Amino acid sequence: MTSNARPAVTTVDEPMTPVGERLASTASGLFYARGIRAVGVELIAAEAGTTKKTLYDRFGSKDALVTLYLRRRAALWQATAVAYLDEHHPEPGVGRVLGVFDALDSWLAVQWRGCAFVNAYAELAGTDHPALPVIRAEKEWMRALFTALVDEAGLAEPERLGAELHVLYEGTIVALTAGGQQDALARARAAAGRLLTG
Repeated sequence: MTSNARPAVTTVDEPMTPVGERLASTASGLFYARGIRAVGVELIAAEAGTTKKTLYDRFGSKDALVTLYLRRRAALWQATAVAYLDEHHPEPGVGRVLGVFDALDSWLAVQWRGCAFVNAYAELAGTDHPALPVIRAEKEWMRALFTALVDEAGLAEPERLGAELHVLYEGTIVALTAGGQQDALARARAAAGRLLTG
């Protein structure tokens, strides 16, 4: 067994006033539902019941709000996935590795627009937007999680298997949401099982 420690869950601990929290929560909901470029600061301020000046006073820019949205999203998903695994698949092994796909199934039942990070990347790629490192970090976290779970299970080549499982996981989200393939998750989980036991 190698030393692939499970990655730490992202934390977002900036203290916020109630108005700041309302703005951040409102922006997050709008960015996910409508897209980043489609949502302006005027709409965020209006939906939050405040002013553009207050938004800029609290966050400085829309870019900062987008970055916070994605950092919070990463923290929420990561905490949700780890809690799911700890509750439903507490023991190291193949079942715990496959449990990531079960956690994803539960998550996607309410996250109807797919992966917020892929969606954001589609809008922000090719720029110097400060949220791009957050997007990459979330994808690196998922790969590291798979690698660590494979390692905990005592399977050979955790780096290779972790990378392959991560590609399956990412493809599953796209196939299920953008591709409309309703059986994508079941197929990916089955393929992951073959990778782990073959």
